[in-house]
Amino acid sequence: MAPRGGKRGGGGGVASGSGLLHWLGLAFILLIADQFTKVLIVGTYRLGDSVAVTSFFNIVRVHNHGAAFSFLADASGWQRWFFTVVGCVAAGVILWMLKSHPGQKLFSFAMACILGGAIGNVLDRLIHGYVVDFLDFHWRFLAPLFPGGHFPAFNVADSAITVGAACLILDELLRVKRSS
Repeated sequence: MAPRGGKRGGGGGVASGSGLLHWLGLAFILLIADQFTKVLIVGTYRLGDSVAVTSFFNIVRVHNHGAAFSFLADASGWQRWFFTVVGCVAAGVILWMLKSHPGQKLFSFAMACILGGAIGNVLDRLIHGYVVDFLDFHWRFLAPLFPGGHFPAFNVADSAITVGAACLILDELLRVKRSS
């Protein structure tokens, strides 16, 4: 990744410390929302249950033993620990990046979203051995890509990671535009 341009959050002191706490607070709120919704799903639904909410949205209970789009879900079990380690390493790198750039709002927002989501899914792997997914969107136009037009089920952590990744791309595009 290109070096971060623009304003720096400072090398220490009160301003950068409070900025870091702000972003850690956001990550914590996302983590709590993720874990709370998963506790509700696990306490209410059995594996495989599905309740139609709208014509294009269901609440389901799915266990994902892999990563995004169930990547490596059928592996022999090693993937649980692999993705747990990857999530922990990513969290450490993100913490370092947040500490280094707390004043860069869009960048830090993106990192905080990814951090909260990553920790949420790591906790699932540690507690359950899989990630609990429950948001099931389906549209006919998706049928050529996904069985029955059902996008793979996901959760609040996955949503936070996706929003964070999109904001990270936007931040980089804006940085490149400012430097040209």
